[in-house]
Amino acid sequence: MSTAPAPSRTEWVKSSYSGNGGGNCVEWAPSHVDSGIVPVRDSKSPETPALVFEPSAWSSFVTALQHDEFRAL
Repeated sequence: MSTAPAPSRTEWVKSSYSGNGGGNCVEWAPSHVDSGIVPVRDSKSPETPALVFEPSAWSSFVTALQHDEFRAL
């Protein structure tokens, strides 16, 4: 299993689904996809460890978001 890269050496991209109001902010590191991992973190807590997903799992999650398959409770 791969581990997340060091935050200081990674370029993080804020998700287009994250709002600008300071609420739910998700960032991911696309530069690591070729190495077989997709690191994801909370931009409000960049010092905490990132979650690491396989690219296929991350792609499935993003596709589900695009098709509005998740509903707020």
